[in-house]
Amino acid sequence: MSRNFPQSPEQSLLFSEEAPLITIIASEYNASFVDAMLEQTQQELRKLDSRTIIKVIRVPGALEIPLLVKLVAERHKSSAIIALGVIIRGETAHADLIAEAITHALLNLSLDYCLPVIHEVLLLNNEEQAQVRCVNGPLYRGVEAARAAIGAIAATRFI
Repeated sequence: MSRNFPQSPEQSLLFSEEAPLITIIASEYNASFVDAMLEQTQQELRKLDSRTIIKVIRVPGALEIPLLVKLVAERHKSSAIIALGVIIRGETAHADLIAEAITHALLNLSLDYCLPVIHEVLLLNNEEQAQVRCVNGPLYRGVEAARAAIGAIAATRFI
């Protein structure tokens, strides 16, 4: 193959003249955890492709994320949308119901708009789990969100 032709989805993004525009929609609830994920996501996006244009939209809570995903998908030319939030279980099923509704909504929006929607709205049992996944542990979900977004954009441009 020619050196100028992409040989993989990842390379197709690098050969694209169009810089990826990634919209991050992040919950303000459980801000210390979400803010850490947001920072990791932005840093990793810049590391993976320095041309990446990042737009951040904050919403009060995780349940508001799907509405903003829909509005961004309808009104903007984002290459991908990353949803960031942290839901911590309490004594009732409320957190599980919210997480399930968000999961279904994000999947349906991704399919309806043929747009990568990266789901990093975490449902966790306690703050210790949030600390490990969001702030200082081996499971940095913000980094994974960025990598998933760039990979999904590359794959869609490769098709």
